[in-house]
Amino acid sequence: MTDDTDHAAGASSSTAGPAPFTADDYAARMAAAAETAADAGLAGLLIAPGPDLTHLTGYRPTAETERLTLLVLSAGQEPVLVVPTLEAPDAAKAPGAAALTLRDWTDGKNPYTVTAPLLDAVGRFGVSDNTWALHLLGLQRELPTTSYVPLTDALPMLRAVKDERELERLAAAGAAADAAYAQILHLPFAGRRETEVAAELAALLRVHGHGQVDFTVVGSGPNGANPHHEAGERVIQHGDMVVLDFGGLRYGYGSDISRTVHVGEPSAEEQRVHDIVREAQQAGVAAARPGVTCQEVDRAARAVITEFGYGDRFIHRTGHGIGVTTHEPPYMVEGEEQPLVPGMCFSVEPGIYLPGRFGVRIEDIVTVTGDGVRRFNNAPRELAVVE
Repeated sequence: MTDDTDHAAGASSSTAGPAPFTADDYAARMAAAAETAADAGLAGLLIAPGPDLTHLTGYRPTAETERLTLLVLSAGQEPVLVVPTLEAPDAAKAPGAAALTLRDWTDGKNPYTVTAPLLDAVGRFGVSDNTWALHLLGLQRELPTTSYVPLTDALPMLRAVKDERELERLAAAGAAADAAYAQILHLPFAGRRETEVAAELAALLRVHGHGQVDFTVVGSGPNGANPHHEAGERVIQHGDMVVLDFGGLRYGYGSDISRTVHVGEPSAEEQRVHDIVREAQQAGVAAARPGVTCQEVDRAARAVITEFGYGDRFIHRTGHGIGVTTHEPPYMVEGEEQPLVPGMCFSVEPGIYLPGRFGVRIEDIVTVTGDGVRRFNNAPRELAVVE
């Protein structure tokens, strides 16, 4: 499976979709990653199956396996992908395969002995965060003087800046999420379980071209005060606030949108809380521009909510990056001093959560431009009334 693969039968879009990434695209990514690693004082990068491998090579093994698969990148050396022999034919079909060398190993042989000659025996390597301890310890046995650091620590922004073709995919994913939201507003809420609405959201994402649905949060009434509430068996009632937060992958890139709706007309307090969150979300978006640090986006949104007396009820960061996964660096949170750079993509999603009563969250995905940001979500942010 590659990062351009979408398995959404019956997608509503009549367009052919973005052109696939080429071997040259992946070659450029791998070369840039190796140079970035060298600039950071690393001997190279070791990339296991997961989002980093997908981003760098287009290869996504179809099943998790205990057999070692590892991309080895070092500046000045040709990229090498170590794969089990039985999976080599699939790896060879990956769109980035022409830009690297495949080195396979068969069952019964030691894969770490095969991999060790590719590594500097005394080098310090950046390792993708999801690398199995089994494999890292196996390499350490072969090369006891090597050392390793997780990519989150060494190169947290490795995938953060998107090119135009990646931005095209993120825009398409955002538009699909907007379309799903527009349709869910016309379906009944009252008298139905949260799980039923969540299933409809997932189906709508697929109808609008998503090949993968990652989450469908439906938090009604008091459940909305839990930011990561999983849709449950609670029956939605007339008078409930309902937090909707849903997304997944389209063309291999993520969507993530939150809107809060009300079943029937809201009370004055409910409308006021929603208006505060909407103002905070706009403040966070307005604060984002090149050179501004991530924490300043968080501060801008948080300041609005604090001003209205709900500061202790905004209990999570303001945003997270998005790309080949729906959550990745950079993070809009206090203490993150990474400056924003054109091409970075992230959510702006402040919220207010009143335990035992209701919650409100509004979220859009944005990308940094030359002088501000562009939203990938343009669905209405007003408090929608549903039946």
